[in-house]
Amino acid sequence: MGVRLIIVSGLSGSGKSVALHTLEDLGFYCIDNLPLFLLRELAHGLEDATSPQMTRTAVGIDARNQPERLGEVPELVTDLRGRGVECHVMYLEASPASLIKRFSETRRKHPLTAENRSLEEAIKLERTLLAPILDIADLRIDTTHTNVHQLRDRVLGHFQESSPRQVSLLIQTFGFKQGVPRDVDFVIDVRCLPNPHWQPHLRPQTGRDAEVARFLEESPEVAEMVQDLSGFFERWVPRFEADGRSYLTIAIGCTGGQHRSVYVGERLRDHFAALGRKVMLRHRELS
Repeated sequence: MGVRLIIVSGLSGSGKSVALHTLEDLGFYCIDNLPLFLLRELAHGLEDATSPQMTRTAVGIDARNQPERLGEVPELVTDLRGRGVECHVMYLEASPASLIKRFSETRRKHPLTAENRSLEEAIKLERTLLAPILDIADLRIDTTHTNVHQLRDRVLGHFQESSPRQVSLLIQTFGFKQGVPRDVDFVIDVRCLPNPHWQPHLRPQTGRDAEVARFLEESPEVAEMVQDLSGFFERWVPRFEADGRSYLTIAIGCTGGQHRSVYVGERLRDHFAALGRKVMLRHRELS
């Protein structure tokens, strides 16, 4: 039986505990805040494990470890993958303003705060210390605009084993007015398409509504956009699979994230689901 190890790391307050609990629900043996000097020993011990549960393990790594040990993680991951261990690195982050708000609301103490170090400075230091792990992360999740339930759904979508050898697609729609998502592989701008916002009766609706769909489908360039994007990703996603990628995030944006991007995202989801691909769809501004 093959060994599967998931390293969960990232900024304090970004949702690492939620991710670990979700993996535990999936049957992973989870260890939080593992000292890094034990990580190599654990990983090599998993190769000799006789318990089926131990062959699927997730460990939480945070910035309280020795800085020099954090720098050793990329080499360890490379070594494990070379030995045939299916090793994934999940990194969670959020904007400084969002993290400060969360710590203020929960009244928790950041693990790196000190008498001469503010919360904002602690977050900045933590990001610097964890840079070696971020550099090798094959799944990066920004939870700035993500609630607990959405984060859990993303982790479930990535690590459920219905099709483990196939790239998992996440299509995320957004509005440029609210900022471009950071944890994505492709950003598609569909603001060149006709905008239903300028039709008063369509303005309060979304790209999931039939009237908005009919309006957009009257313009040939909308169908051309969907067809071209479908063809592009249909051609290139298998190349990412051949390169060993497990996850691919496609962000589709329009001005407000309500009409055009939502419609195009729905059509792409339908297209790839019909092909039998594992695909999730999230409308950031609608949630």
